[in-house]
Amino acid sequence: MSLFFRLSLFPACFFARCGPMILDVLLKIKDEQDSSLSFRRSCREGICGSCAMNINGSNGLACLTRIEKEGEDATNIAPLPHMFVVKDLVVDMANFYAQYKSIKPWLQSDGAAKVDGKEVYQSKEDRNKLDGLYECILCACCSTSCPSYWWNSDSYLGPAVLLQAYRWIIDSRDQATDERIKQLDDAFKLCRCKTIMNACFPLV
Repeated sequence: MSLFFRLSLFPACFFARCGPMILDVLLKIKDEQDSSLSFRRSCREGICGSCAMNINGSNGLACLTRIEKEGEDATNIAPLPHMFVVKDLVVDMANFYAQYKSIKPWLQSDGAAKVDGKEVYQSKEDRNKLDGLYECILCACCSTSCPSYWWNSDSYLGPAVLLQAYRWIIDSRDQATDERIKQLDDAFKLCRCKTIMNACFPLV
């Protein structure tokens, strides 16, 4: 297990026959210099969230982050902060996914009236309430930027999972709203950001 990993990229060294994104540079290094370099990637389009990492001190997706061509400063790349590192830029996401599973992220509509016995009706107004919620790709960039999640990741759900919990609570088709709210009614799961003056609120 890697206890710490940081990769410094110097612009002039990597741009010949290389794409413009951090992920392109990492792939070039893995292909041409160090085949043991480990990192996650999949879609290359900012949809899957696999290539989340810390780039120059800020969390982001390697496939969407351009490497600076101007200047001589190195680009520093590290794993997502305050996560157990499996190897190099690969972090253990097991706890994050377990927390996501705990909110039951699926539609519970068994008791709802259905159109033609198949579909649960939802008005355009209620559908619009989901905008900005369902788009989350669960990359964990926001949660691993949150100080309260760093200190209480075993009990505080963090911005990403709380956002997804709200996505199902606000869904007019769901019949488990009261159960979902009760499940979140916990001093640690929901309210740990209060102890640091709502520092994570803008991320949610």
